[in-house]
Amino acid sequence: MRKRVAVIGGGIAGLAAAVRLRDRAPSDTEIIVYESSGTLGGKLRTGELAGATVERGAESFLTSAPDGTESAVMRLARRVGLGAELVHPSGVPAALALRGRLEPVPGGTLMGVPGNLSVLGAVARPATDADPDEGRPLLGPAADVAVGALVRGRYGDEVADHLVDPMLGGVYAGRADELSLAVTMPALARAARTEHTLAGAVRAAQAAAVRVPGRPVFATVAGGMSRLVAAAAGASAAEFSLGTPVRELRRGGRGWRLVSGPVPAPQIDEVDAVVLAVPARPAARLLATVAPAASDAVGVLDYASVALVALALPPGTPLPELSGFLVPPTECTLVKAATFVTRKWSHLDREGGPVVVRASLGRAGEADRLQRDDEHLISIARAELGELLGAALPQPVASWLQRWGGALPQYAPGHLGRVAAARAALPPGIALAGAAFDGVGIPVCVAGGETAAEDVLKSLEDR
Repeated sequence: MRKRVAVIGGGIAGLAAAVRLRDRAPSDTEIIVYESSGTLGGKLRTGELAGATVERGAESFLTSAPDGTESAVMRLARRVGLGAELVHPSGVPAALALRGRLEPVPGGTLMGVPGNLSVLGAVARPATDADPDEGRPLLGPAADVAVGALVRGRYGDEVADHLVDPMLGGVYAGRADELSLAVTMPALARAARTEHTLAGAVRAAQAAAVRVPGRPVFATVAGGMSRLVAAAAGASAAEFSLGTPVRELRRGGRGWRLVSGPVPAPQIDEVDAVVLAVPARPAARLLATVAPAASDAVGVLDYASVALVALALPPGTPLPELSGFLVPPTECTLVKAATFVTRKWSHLDREGGPVVVRASLGRAGEADRLQRDDEHLISIARAELGELLGAALPQPVASWLQRWGGALPQYAPGHLGRVAAARAALPPGIALAGAAFDGVGIPVCVAGGETAAEDVLKSLEDR
């Protein structure tokens, strides 16, 4: 009897799982992808603004894995026929918005954590007794701490507030004082288990990183990330069930029974294995009956909400020679980051075309500040951008706002241990994938989806 495998969640992790299943499973395996919304891709969504392509979600991905090989998403792009469609940013530097000035981001930092305190310039003043060697490693063998606790304890508050917080805020919309070092900076966490100073740990982590000469750090897909979504969906040759949330997961005759559709008229599907590629709370709800310990472990994860505002400014609008800037929480603005889209991505800079700026709004704990109508938030973003740049921005020729409610996981210290416990408590035939479990970033999500596919395929072989 041919096998049926369900992938619950049609984001990039779920799609990567479906492609891997198609590549590794017997050719007659039926793959069904369930997505509660009407659209595949999750946080990968390409928009249009005044004729320009502007991402409504993630705009790029890392090209390399930690070991120097191509990242999982680079391999996926090649697998689905987009290898020749990858483009890279222009290399223009970014800045930090501090005290009414745009300061260059100091070189040699690791997610804002410096390995040399002498390069900070006007950005931050380290504590006078910063980073003493106390004769023992910074972290114990299995310890995890909040990034902010480590940085404040070794370097002082200004380094944490002015450098590390905006860097982490740009990626996670979170606060350094609440985010896990082991999840957000795994290389630094490993080095901190042997090094006696934070500067030494940063340098050790940087030295251990494998860099490939000539390979750009970041890439995106010409024409937008939605092309990657569509190509992966097509390569999976899966059946897609859109707009139908899976409400229950139970044991069934083939292995697992999925209940979806409206309560008065439920749809029942029997499958042999399940990849859960959904956020933590839906995953916890679906696991509550079949794996209660796993459900408890993943259900505690919190999320931050953000919004993106894109402004198409009149052609020729002057901007600093930057790719954008990050804003520390100490500036008290709703805007936490800005990208000068048409400068960062030269393939989007059309002669006579608009100057496109994209701003990210909101941090963890600030969901209430986003509870305004679209026009009001766009107005706030334009005003704050002007203040941060030192000159008011002209009226845009077009604009849009994209809300991502509860979009970004907030990994508290100990997250990796909780995820490991959850996976250990899963019955054979169910696997977890996605940002809720392994970290944000397209390469991590793709790799997690592929690993989950391998896990369920092994379980089917063992039956």
